[in-house]
Amino acid sequence: MTTVKLLANDGIDDGGKALLQAQGFEVITQKVPQEQLIEAINKNGYQALTVRSATKVRKELIDACPVLKLIGRGGVGMDNIDVEYAISKGIAVYNTPAASSNSVAELVFAHLFSMCRSLYDSNRQMPINGAAHFGDLKKKYAQGIELKGKTLGIIGIGRIGQAVAQLALGMGMKVVSHDPYIKSAEINLDIIGLASPPVITINTVSLNEVLQNSDFITVHVPGGKIIGKEEIAQMKKGICLVNASRGGVIDEEALIQGLNTKHITHAALDVFENEPNPSKQLLEHPNISLTPHIGAATNEAQERIGIELASLIINHFNK
Repeated sequence: MTTVKLLANDGIDDGGKALLQAQGFEVITQKVPQEQLIEAINKNGYQALTVRSATKVRKELIDACPVLKLIGRGGVGMDNIDVEYAISKGIAVYNTPAASSNSVAELVFAHLFSMCRSLYDSNRQMPINGAAHFGDLKKKYAQGIELKGKTLGIIGIGRIGQAVAQLALGMGMKVVSHDPYIKSAEINLDIIGLASPPVITINTVSLNEVLQNSDFITVHVPGGKIIGKEEIAQMKKGICLVNASRGGVIDEEALIQGLNTKHITHAALDVFENEPNPSKQLLEHPNISLTPHIGAATNEAQERIGIELASLIINHFNK
C-alpha cells in the first residue's frame, strides 16, 4: 500500500495515531482553520480527513477536494458532514457510534445529580457567599430530591440511550422510553461479580406517554426539534430536562419560557443551537446546569474512539 496522508483536523488519540502510523499512514494533527481546509487538503494531498464536531465537511469542500477518499468522524452524530453527498461522490464515510456511549451516559447522570441537589448553583454561590451567608445557602439547597424510585424518560433508546438506561436501572429508577425505530431494548445490568448479570427488557411507548409520566427526561437523538412548547405543556410540573445529544432538539426559547414559569424546575445542557456561541440567556439562567459539549470527552472514550476509527481507516485502505 502506498503511503496514505491523513489529516486529523480535530485531533486523534495517541493510541489511534500510533496504530495508523504502524500501518504506514502519515498522520498530521495540526489544526487547519475551516476557511483554509480546502487549500490544505489539496496542497498536501490528504486522502483521508478525520473530524470530531468542530470541523464541517460540506458539499463545497467535497467538490473542491477530488483527492479526498475517506472522511472519518470520531464520535456518533455526523450532522457536521454531508454524508450522503460524500458517498455519492465515492468517498467513504465512517464514524464510531459505540465508543463514547458510556461517557455520555455518565455525563447525563452527573447533570441529573447536579440538578437534584442544585450542585451547579451551589458551586457558583459558595465561593462568593459561603462565609457570610452559610445558613441562608443551607436553607436554599435543603430541598433536594433523590433519583431512586423516580421515572426517567429516555427519548431515543439507541446505544447511548441504552447506556443511560443501564445506569438508571442500577440506580433503582423506573425507565420509560420512546423511539420510533426500536420496539424494545435488552439492557444488560453488567454488575461486576455476577456471573449472569440480569437483563431487563424495555418496551418503547409513545412520545406522549414519556412526556406525561416522567420525572426526568433525557434526549438522545441525532437531531431535529423534538421538544417544544407543546411537548413541555404535556410534562409534569417540576420536570427536569437533559440534552446531551444535539443542540436544538429541545427548543431553547421554549425551554427558557418553561423555566421562567416554573413548569420546568431544572435543565441541563451539554449542547447548544449556536455552538460555539451559546445564547447568553441560557448561560446566565440560574436553573440550568451547563457543560461545553463534553459528552464524549473522557480519556477512556477518546482512546476507544481513536483506536476504532484507526481500525476502520486501515481496513478501508487495505481492501
